[in-house]
Amino acid sequence: MFILPTIKIAFRGLRVNKMRSGLTMLGIIIGVAAVITMLAVGEGAREYLAKSIASLGSNLILVIPGSTTSGGARMGTGNTNTLVPSDAQALEGESAIDAAAPMVRGVGQVVFQDRNWNTAVMGTTGSYERIRDWPVSEGRFINRQDVDGMTKDCLVGTTVVQEIFGDEDPLGRIIRINQVPFTVVGVLQKKGQSLMGQDQDDIIITPLSTAMSRLFGKTSVNAIMVKGKSDSLMNHAVEQVKTLLRQRHRIPEGGDDDFSVMNLSEMLAAAEAQTKIMTMLLGAVASVSLLVGGIGIMNIMLVSVTERTREIGIRMAVGARERDILLQFLVEAVVLSLTGGVIGILLGVGFSTAISEFSRFQTSVSLFSVLLSFAFSAAVGIFFGFYPARKAAGMDPISALRYE
Repeated sequence: MFILPTIKIAFRGLRVNKMRSGLTMLGIIIGVAAVITMLAVGEGAREYLAKSIASLGSNLILVIPGSTTSGGARMGTGNTNTLVPSDAQALEGESAIDAAAPMVRGVGQVVFQDRNWNTAVMGTTGSYERIRDWPVSEGRFINRQDVDGMTKDCLVGTTVVQEIFGDEDPLGRIIRINQVPFTVVGVLQKKGQSLMGQDQDDIIITPLSTAMSRLFGKTSVNAIMVKGKSDSLMNHAVEQVKTLLRQRHRIPEGGDDDFSVMNLSEMLAAAEAQTKIMTMLLGAVASVSLLVGGIGIMNIMLVSVTERTREIGIRMAVGARERDILLQFLVEAVVLSLTGGVIGILLGVGFSTAISEFSRFQTSVSLFSVLLSFAFSAAVGIFFGFYPARKAAGMDPISALRYE
Protein backbone atom coordinates (compact mmCIF):
# COMPACT_ATOMS: atom_id res chain seq x y z
CA MET A 1 0.00 0.00 0.00
CA PHE A 2 1.37 3.37 -0.95
CA ILE A 3 1.77 5.96 1.79
CA LEU A 4 -0.27 8.71 0.03
CA PRO A 5 -3.52 6.68 -0.21
CA THR A 6 -2.98 5.67 3.42
CA ILE A 7 -2.74 9.32 4.47
CA LYS A 8 -5.94 10.10 2.54
CA ILE A 9 -7.73 7.24 4.30
CA ALA A 10 -6.41 8.51 7.63
CA PHE A 11 -7.76 12.03 7.02
CA ARG A 12 -11.08 10.57 5.89
CA GLY A 13 -11.32 8.56 9.09
CA LEU A 14 -10.54 11.61 11.22
CA ARG A 15 -13.13 13.74 9.45
CA VAL A 16 -15.85 11.24 10.32
CA ASN A 17 -15.49 12.24 14.00
CA LYS A 18 -14.38 15.86 13.81
CA MET A 19 -15.22 16.75 17.41
CA ARG A 20 -13.43 13.72 18.81
CA SER A 21 -10.38 14.33 16.61
CA GLY A 22 -10.27 17.98 17.63
CA LEU A 23 -10.45 17.19 21.34
CA THR A 24 -7.76 14.54 20.90
CA MET A 25 -5.46 17.03 19.17
CA LEU A 26 -6.10 19.59 21.90
CA GLY A 27 -3.72 17.87 24.29
CA ILE A 28 -0.93 17.96 21.68
CA ILE A 29 -1.77 21.57 20.76
CA ILE A 30 -1.55 22.72 24.37
CA GLY A 31 1.62 20.71 24.97
CA VAL A 32 3.50 22.01 21.92
CA ALA A 33 2.33 25.60 22.53
CA ALA A 34 3.49 25.36 26.15
CA VAL A 35 6.89 23.96 25.15
CA ILE A 36 7.43 26.68 22.53
CA THR A 37 6.37 29.45 24.92
CA MET A 38 8.40 28.20 27.89
CA LEU A 39 11.53 27.68 25.80
CA ALA A 40 11.06 31.16 24.30
CA VAL A 41 10.85 32.65 27.80
CA GLY A 42 13.98 30.77 28.88
CA GLU A 43 15.87 31.67 25.71
CA GLY A 44 14.87 35.31 26.10
CA ALA A 45 16.20 35.31 29.66
CA ARG A 46 19.44 33.67 28.50
CA GLU A 47 19.96 36.20 25.70
CA TYR A 48 19.22 39.08 28.08
CA LEU A 49 21.75 37.71 30.57
CA ALA A 50 24.37 37.19 27.84
CA LYS A 51 23.84 40.74 26.63
CA SER A 52 24.12 42.10 30.16
CA ILE A 53 27.30 40.09 30.78
CA ALA A 54 28.82 41.40 27.55
CA SER A 55 27.94 44.97 28.57
CA LEU A 56 29.87 44.61 31.84
CA GLY A 57 33.13 43.56 30.23
CA SER A 58 35.30 40.47 30.66
CA ASN A 59 37.62 39.13 33.37
CA LEU A 60 36.31 41.56 36.00
CA ILE A 61 37.11 41.71 39.70
CA LEU A 62 35.34 44.13 42.03
CA VAL A 63 36.99 45.33 45.23
CA ILE A 64 34.80 47.12 47.75
CA PRO A 65 35.66 48.50 51.20
CA GLY A 66 34.68 46.56 54.29
CA SER A 67 34.89 42.86 55.12
CA THR A 68 32.14 40.27 54.88
CA THR A 69 33.23 38.89 58.27
CA SER A 70 34.82 40.31 61.40
CA GLY A 71 35.70 38.04 64.30
CA GLY A 72 33.44 35.35 62.87
CA ALA A 73 30.43 37.69 62.62
CA ARG A 74 29.02 38.67 59.24
CA MET A 75 29.47 42.39 58.56
CA GLY A 76 28.28 44.87 55.95
CA THR A 77 30.43 45.96 53.03
CA GLY A 78 30.81 49.17 51.10
CA ASN A 79 30.19 51.57 53.98
CA THR A 80 33.72 51.96 55.32
CA ASN A 81 36.57 54.12 54.02
CA THR A 82 39.43 51.71 53.47
CA LEU A 83 40.18 52.04 49.75
CA VAL A 84 42.10 54.97 48.28
CA PRO A 85 43.11 55.85 44.67
CA SER A 86 46.73 54.80 45.27
CA ASP A 87 45.53 51.23 45.92
CA ALA A 88 44.35 51.03 42.31
CA GLN A 89 47.65 52.44 41.04
CA ALA A 90 49.55 49.78 42.97
CA LEU A 91 47.33 46.99 41.63
CA GLU A 92 48.13 47.91 38.02
CA GLY A 93 51.72 46.81 38.62
CA GLU A 94 50.76 43.19 39.36
CA SER A 95 51.58 40.52 36.76
CA ALA A 96 48.08 39.01 36.42
CA ILE A 97 46.26 42.36 36.36
CA ASP A 98 45.68 44.30 33.15
CA ALA A 99 44.15 47.46 34.61
CA ALA A 100 42.53 48.86 37.74
CA ALA A 101 40.17 51.81 38.03
CA PRO A 102 39.11 53.43 41.32
CA MET A 103 35.51 54.66 41.37
CA VAL A 104 33.54 57.12 43.46
CA ARG A 105 29.80 57.34 42.82
CA GLY A 106 26.93 59.54 43.79
CA VAL A 107 23.78 61.19 42.51
CA GLY A 108 23.83 64.65 41.02
CA GLN A 109 21.40 67.13 39.57
CA VAL A 110 22.44 68.09 36.06
CA VAL A 111 21.34 71.40 34.59
CA PHE A 112 21.63 72.59 31.01
CA GLN A 113 19.87 75.80 30.07
CA ASP A 114 16.27 75.35 31.24
CA ARG A 115 16.46 71.55 31.57
CA ASN A 116 17.53 69.48 34.56
CA TRP A 117 17.88 65.79 35.29
CA ASN A 118 18.92 63.67 38.29
CA THR A 119 21.46 61.06 37.27
CA ALA A 120 24.29 58.89 38.54
CA VAL A 121 27.66 60.64 38.62
CA MET A 122 30.87 58.63 38.77
CA GLY A 123 34.45 59.75 39.09
CA THR A 124 37.12 57.41 37.74
CA THR A 125 40.28 57.22 35.64
CA GLY A 126 41.05 56.50 31.99
CA SER A 127 41.53 52.79 32.77
CA TYR A 128 37.77 52.44 33.24
CA GLU A 129 37.22 52.56 29.47
CA ARG A 130 39.38 49.48 28.88
CA ILE A 131 38.10 47.60 31.92
CA ARG A 132 34.43 47.99 31.01
CA ASP A 133 34.98 47.79 27.23
CA TRP A 134 33.02 51.03 27.06
CA PRO A 135 34.33 53.28 24.28
CA VAL A 136 32.92 56.66 23.33
CA SER A 137 30.69 57.22 20.31
CA GLU A 138 31.72 60.87 20.09
CA GLY A 139 34.59 62.88 21.52
CA ARG A 140 37.12 61.30 23.89
CA PHE A 141 37.38 59.53 27.23
CA ILE A 142 38.93 61.16 30.28
CA ASN A 143 42.71 60.70 30.55
CA ARG A 144 45.57 60.98 33.04
CA GLN A 145 45.91 64.73 32.40
CA ASP A 146 42.26 65.22 33.38
CA VAL A 147 42.78 63.33 36.66
CA ASP A 148 46.12 64.98 37.48
CA GLY A 149 44.85 68.46 36.54
CA MET A 150 41.47 68.00 38.28
CA THR A 151 39.75 69.26 35.13
CA LYS A 152 36.04 69.89 34.90
CA ASP A 153 35.54 67.70 31.84
CA CYS A 154 32.93 64.95 31.69
CA LEU A 155 31.37 62.24 29.54
CA VAL A 156 27.62 61.69 29.30
CA GLY A 157 25.56 58.54 28.67
CA THR A 158 22.96 58.35 25.92
CA THR A 159 20.05 58.66 28.38
CA VAL A 160 21.47 61.91 29.73
CA VAL A 161 21.91 63.16 26.17
CA GLN A 162 18.25 62.45 25.39
CA GLU A 163 16.94 64.06 28.58
CA ILE A 164 19.21 67.12 28.68
CA PHE A 165 20.29 67.92 25.14
CA GLY A 166 17.57 66.40 22.96
CA ASP A 167 18.61 66.89 19.35
CA GLU A 168 21.49 69.27 20.19
CA ASP A 169 25.12 68.20 19.88
CA PRO A 170 26.39 67.78 23.47
CA LEU A 171 30.12 68.06 22.69
CA GLY A 172 31.62 71.26 24.04
CA ARG A 173 28.46 72.20 25.96
CA ILE A 174 28.67 73.46 29.54
CA ILE A 175 26.49 71.67 32.08
CA ARG A 176 26.23 72.14 35.83
CA ILE A 177 26.49 69.12 38.12
CA ASN A 178 25.50 70.03 41.68
CA GLN A 179 26.14 73.67 40.75
CA VAL A 180 29.68 72.92 39.44
CA PRO A 181 30.22 73.70 35.71
CA PHE A 182 31.57 70.88 33.52
CA THR A 183 32.42 70.71 29.82
CA VAL A 184 31.15 67.69 27.88
CA VAL A 185 34.11 66.11 26.06
CA GLY A 186 32.58 62.77 25.07
CA VAL A 187 29.44 60.69 24.68
CA LEU A 188 29.51 57.06 25.83
CA GLN A 189 28.28 54.27 23.58
CA LYS A 190 24.90 52.81 24.52
CA LYS A 191 25.10 49.94 27.03
CA GLY A 192 21.48 49.23 27.93
CA GLN A 193 20.19 47.78 31.20
CA SER A 194 22.37 46.07 33.76
CA LEU A 195 21.67 42.66 35.31
CA MET A 196 19.76 44.47 38.08
CA GLY A 197 17.57 46.27 35.55
CA GLN A 198 19.27 49.66 35.99
CA ASP A 199 19.86 51.96 33.03
CA GLN A 200 23.63 51.97 32.54
CA ASP A 201 23.37 54.88 30.10
CA ASP A 202 21.89 57.20 32.73
CA ILE A 203 25.32 58.30 33.95
CA ILE A 204 27.93 61.05 33.81
CA ILE A 205 31.63 60.22 34.18
CA THR A 206 34.10 62.80 35.50
CA PRO A 207 37.79 62.68 36.46
CA LEU A 208 38.24 60.90 39.78
CA SER A 209 40.07 63.79 41.47
CA THR A 210 37.41 66.31 40.44
CA ALA A 211 34.55 64.13 41.68
CA MET A 212 36.24 63.46 45.01
CA SER A 213 37.12 67.07 45.79
CA ARG A 214 34.49 69.19 44.02
CA LEU A 215 31.38 67.00 43.92
CA PHE A 216 31.41 64.57 46.84
CA GLY A 217 34.11 65.79 49.22
CA LYS A 218 35.63 62.34 49.73
CA THR A 219 39.17 61.11 50.38
CA SER A 220 38.40 57.42 49.74
CA VAL A 221 36.75 55.56 46.86
CA ASN A 222 33.60 53.45 46.77
CA ALA A 223 35.18 50.60 44.84
CA ILE A 224 38.04 49.52 42.60
CA MET A 225 37.28 47.62 39.41
CA VAL A 226 40.07 45.32 38.24
CA LYS A 227 40.51 43.56 34.89
CA GLY A 228 42.51 40.33 34.77
CA LYS A 229 44.79 39.66 31.85
CA SER A 230 43.05 36.41 30.87
CA ASP A 231 40.47 33.86 32.00
CA SER A 232 43.18 31.46 33.10
CA LEU A 233 44.79 34.09 35.35
CA MET A 234 41.62 35.20 37.15
CA ASN A 235 42.21 33.17 40.33
CA HIS A 236 45.83 34.35 40.41
CA ALA A 237 44.67 37.95 39.94
CA VAL A 238 42.25 37.63 42.87
CA GLU A 239 45.07 36.34 45.08
CA GLN A 240 47.34 39.19 43.99
CA VAL A 241 44.64 41.74 44.84
CA LYS A 242 44.17 40.27 48.31
CA THR A 243 47.88 39.96 49.04
CA LEU A 244 48.79 43.47 47.89
CA LEU A 245 45.90 45.19 49.68
CA ARG A 246 46.62 43.35 52.93
CA GLN A 247 50.23 44.55 52.69
CA ARG A 248 49.23 48.13 51.90
CA HIS A 249 46.61 48.24 54.66
CA ARG A 250 49.03 46.65 57.16
CA ILE A 251 46.67 43.83 58.08
CA PRO A 252 48.46 41.33 60.36
CA GLU A 253 48.48 37.62 59.57
CA GLY A 254 45.23 36.08 60.72
CA GLY A 255 43.49 39.46 60.81
CA ASP A 256 40.25 40.15 58.95
CA ASP A 257 40.45 41.94 55.61
CA ASP A 258 39.10 45.49 55.56
CA PHE A 259 37.97 44.95 51.96
CA SER A 260 36.02 42.39 49.95
CA VAL A 261 37.01 40.90 46.59
CA MET A 262 34.42 39.51 44.18
CA ASN A 263 35.26 37.63 41.01
CA LEU A 264 32.46 38.86 38.74
CA SER A 265 33.39 36.40 35.99
CA GLU A 266 32.57 33.44 38.26
CA MET A 267 29.36 35.06 39.47
CA LEU A 268 28.18 35.79 35.94
CA ALA A 269 29.09 32.29 34.73
CA ALA A 270 27.06 30.83 37.61
CA ALA A 271 24.11 33.06 36.73
CA GLU A 272 24.28 31.96 33.10
CA ALA A 273 24.38 28.29 34.14
CA GLN A 274 21.32 28.81 36.33
CA THR A 275 19.48 30.39 33.40
CA LYS A 276 20.23 27.36 31.21
CA ILE A 277 18.95 25.04 33.94
CA MET A 278 15.80 27.16 34.25
CA THR A 279 15.21 26.89 30.50
CA MET A 280 15.57 23.12 30.62
CA LEU A 281 13.20 22.86 33.58
CA LEU A 282 10.60 25.04 31.87
CA GLY A 283 10.79 22.87 28.75
CA ALA A 284 10.61 19.67 30.80
CA VAL A 285 7.56 20.83 32.75
CA ALA A 286 5.80 21.92 29.57
CA SER A 287 6.60 18.62 27.84
CA VAL A 288 4.54 16.74 30.45
CA SER A 289 1.41 18.03 28.74
CA LEU A 290 2.70 16.47 25.51
CA LEU A 291 2.82 13.09 27.21
CA VAL A 292 -0.73 13.62 28.46
CA GLY A 293 -1.76 14.44 24.88
CA GLY A 294 -0.05 11.27 23.68
CA ILE A 295 -2.01 9.17 26.16
CA GLY A 296 -5.16 10.79 24.81
CA ILE A 297 -4.18 9.76 21.28
CA MET A 298 -3.63 6.16 22.40
CA ASN A 299 -6.98 6.10 24.14
CA ILE A 300 -8.87 7.45 21.12
CA MET A 301 -7.05 5.12 18.71
CA LEU A 302 -7.97 2.11 20.86
CA VAL A 303 -11.61 3.23 20.74
CA SER A 304 -11.32 3.72 16.99
CA VAL A 305 -9.90 0.21 16.52
CA THR A 306 -12.83 -1.25 18.48
CA GLU A 307 -15.41 0.75 16.52
CA ARG A 308 -13.88 -0.22 13.16
CA THR A 309 -13.38 -3.91 13.82
CA ARG A 310 -15.72 -4.95 10.98
CA GLU A 311 -13.97 -2.52 8.62
CA ILE A 312 -10.63 -4.10 9.52
CA GLY A 313 -12.07 -7.57 8.87
CA ILE A 314 -13.43 -6.53 5.45
CA ARG A 315 -10.08 -4.99 4.47
CA MET A 316 -8.26 -8.16 5.45
CA ALA A 317 -10.80 -10.27 3.58
CA VAL A 318 -10.18 -8.37 0.33
CA GLY A 319 -6.40 -8.75 0.58
CA ALA A 320 -5.04 -6.17 3.01
CA ARG A 321 -1.97 -7.44 4.81
CA GLU A 322 -1.13 -6.97 8.49
CA ARG A 323 1.42 -4.27 7.69
CA ASP A 324 -1.21 -2.38 5.64
CA ILE A 325 -3.58 -2.30 8.62
CA LEU A 326 -0.69 -1.41 10.94
CA LEU A 327 0.39 1.44 8.66
CA GLN A 328 -3.17 2.76 8.32
CA PHE A 329 -3.77 3.22 12.04
CA LEU A 330 -0.21 4.33 12.72
CA VAL A 331 -0.56 7.04 10.06
CA GLU A 332 -3.84 8.17 11.62
CA ALA A 333 -2.13 8.59 14.99
CA VAL A 334 0.81 10.49 13.45
CA VAL A 335 -1.54 12.73 11.43
CA LEU A 336 -3.44 13.57 14.62
CA SER A 337 -0.22 14.33 16.46
CA LEU A 338 1.47 16.33 13.67
CA THR A 339 -1.64 18.38 12.91
CA GLY A 340 -1.89 19.24 16.58
CA GLY A 341 1.86 19.96 16.61
CA VAL A 342 1.64 22.43 13.72
CA ILE A 343 -1.28 24.27 15.34
CA GLY A 344 0.58 24.23 18.67
CA ILE A 345 3.70 25.72 17.07
CA LEU A 346 1.67 28.57 15.58
CA LEU A 347 -0.03 29.23 18.94
CA GLY A 348 3.30 29.01 20.79
CA VAL A 349 4.91 31.56 18.48
CA GLY A 350 1.83 33.75 18.87
CA PHE A 351 1.89 33.56 22.67
CA SER A 352 5.63 34.31 22.75
CA THR A 353 5.16 37.34 20.51
CA ALA A 354 2.27 38.55 22.68
CA ILE A 355 4.42 38.30 25.83
CA SER A 356 7.12 40.44 24.21
CA GLU A 357 4.55 42.88 22.86
CA PHE A 358 2.54 43.47 26.02
CA SER A 359 5.25 43.18 28.66
CA ARG A 360 8.80 44.43 29.14
CA PHE A 361 10.11 40.87 29.11
CA GLN A 362 11.61 39.82 25.78
CA THR A 363 11.12 36.28 24.52
CA SER A 364 13.06 34.55 21.77
CA VAL A 365 11.63 31.71 19.67
CA SER A 366 14.52 29.66 18.31
CA LEU A 367 14.41 27.40 15.27
CA PHE A 368 15.70 24.61 17.50
CA SER A 369 12.66 24.81 19.81
CA VAL A 370 10.28 24.72 16.80
CA LEU A 371 11.99 21.70 15.25
CA LEU A 372 12.23 19.98 18.63
CA SER A 373 8.51 20.45 19.28
CA PHE A 374 7.60 19.22 15.80
CA ALA A 375 9.84 16.16 16.10
CA PHE A 376 8.55 15.43 19.60
CA SER A 377 4.93 15.60 18.47
CA ALA A 378 5.71 13.14 15.65
CA ALA A 379 7.45 10.83 18.12
CA VAL A 380 4.44 11.00 20.43
CA GLY A 381 2.16 9.97 17.55
CA ILE A 382 4.37 7.02 16.62
CA PHE A 383 4.96 5.88 20.21
CA PHE A 384 1.38 6.11 21.44
CA GLY A 385 -0.14 5.05 18.13
CA PHE A 386 1.89 1.89 17.67
CA TYR A 387 0.06 -0.26 20.24
CA PRO A 388 -3.46 0.44 18.89
CA ALA A 389 -2.16 -0.05 15.32
CA ARG A 390 -0.49 -3.30 16.31
CA LYS A 391 -3.69 -4.48 18.00
CA ALA A 392 -5.68 -3.73 14.83
CA ALA A 393 -3.15 -5.51 12.60
CA GLY A 394 -3.16 -8.60 14.81
CA MET A 395 -6.91 -9.21 14.59
CA ASP A 396 -8.23 -12.48 13.26
CA PRO A 397 -10.17 -11.67 10.00
CA ILE A 398 -12.97 -14.18 10.75
CA SER A 399 -13.51 -12.83 14.29
CA ALA A 400 -13.40 -9.26 13.00
CA LEU A 401 -16.08 -9.96 10.37
CA ARG A 402 -18.35 -11.53 13.02
CA TYR A 403 -17.91 -8.53 15.39
CA GLU A 404 -21.11 -6.58 16.04
